Amino acid sequence: MVAPQRRRPRVDPLIRVSSRLTDRDRYLCRVLYEHRVLTTEQVTDLAFDSSITARHRLADLADLDVVDRFRPRREAGSAPWHYVLGPTGAAMLAVERGEHPDDVYYRSEKALAVESSPRLAHLLGVNGFFTALVREARHSDGVCRLVEWRSERSFAVRWGDLVRPDGYGRWSEDGVEVDFCLEFDNGTENLARLVDKLAGYADLGVALGEVPLVLFALRGPRREEAAAKRLARPPVPVATAVIAPGTSPAEQVWLPTGEPRGRRRLAELSRLGFGSRPRG
Repeated sequence: MVAPQRRRPRVDPLIRVSSRLTDRDRYLCRVLYEHRVLTTEQVTDLAFDSSITARHRLADLADLDVVDRFRPRREAGSAPWHYVLGPTGAAMLAVERGEHPDDVYYRSEKALAVESSPRLAHLLGVNGFFTALVREARHSDGVCRLVEWRSERSFAVRWGDLVRPDGYGRWSEDGVEVDFCLEFDNGTENLARLVDKLAGYADLGVALGEVPLVLFALRGPRREEAAAKRLARPPVPVATAVIAPGTSPAEQVWLPTGEPRGRRRLAELSRLGFGSRPRG
């Protein structure tokens, strides 16, 4: 079997491309490096005011090998473009890290392998949760902001021996900040397995000296009801919500476990968990 070719971006092409890249393009590359894959809609939420403008710019970046893209197969209709970091984008990030681009080997095949990953839908769900928060912040006139967004991989570098959330975030609204670990459920995973992870969060609280807040984002009311029955007495603060497409996680959708006061906005959960982000 012939080994797949590795594309090696050279210095001269990178210099030519670099002058055509905006701060927004570079930001997108950093997000793709950390979070692996985004749809056109998610990229629009991140940095564009118009999906048309986003599509045109993404097409330009794909022509420059700054990003790569694919469309998953569907039995009916066509899927949107999905974007991953391209070889030129990877080389540009290497320069930002102080590395020489000629020393960077980037395998597009590895990045594009996410297309056939059984975790693609879950990964997109997690990323969609956070890009929806970015969209909320971008249209809030500075009232709110997603201060931090870490991927499962990034969080696991320090705390993976205890627990691996699907994502970690810090949300700020009207001067109030809330840190949270996200468990995103797309309806395919056994709920018992999700609940079993709470013991790891309790261990994380011991390591941090602060109790983590865990958010369960669920796909429907029945799924949330089933989860609530299993979360009657969690060892750490927990809140659940039904996060359907188009729903902002910042809104009044979160139901803290065991709380009779009803649903709250994300920022209103600040007193339930730790007040500072995981260190390291």
